Amino acid sequence: MMDVLWAGWRSAYMSEVQEGVEAEACLFCELPAAADDDAYIIERGESAYSVLNLYPYTSGHLMITPYRHVGAPGDLTAEEQGDIWRLLSRAQAALETVVGPHGYNLGVNQGRAGGAGVPGHFHMHVVPRWSGDANFMTATANARILPEPLEDTWARLRGALD
Repeated sequence: MMDVLWAGWRSAYMSEVQEGVEAEACLFCELPAAADDDAYIIERGESAYSVLNLYPYTSGHLMITPYRHVGAPGDLTAEEQGDIWRLLSRAQAALETVVGPHGYNLGVNQGRAGGAGVPGHFHMHVVPRWSGDANFMTATANARILPEPLEDTWARLRGALD
């Protein structure tokens, strides 16, 4: 038999989630107004842009997102879809030059329940991976080891795109 714990306060939260209520301003809508080096924007396309993740899983972890506030891949226009895939291709080429990964995780966390940190604005994660890079630090010490500061990674990626 399973025990059930009731948390009545969750009903208000779930109602907000179902109604699409978002408490904060959208990070991905605000970032394009900043200078590229302040926001770590790697490249700007016509309808989307690529940006370093401020809380990376690995060196070079970046995201690609449309400028327009849209929550699901099915809501993207054909232009946005094309721009996202073009930026992905260019980002991976730059990552190959700069950090030389052995592979990638490409992923979308859609909605709060799907784990999205910014649930209402579609964004794709591009996470460079290396053979044997999964180490004990994240599991035992809740820490990640990154070999260089974000500003150095940003500068090297921008240089590789030029």
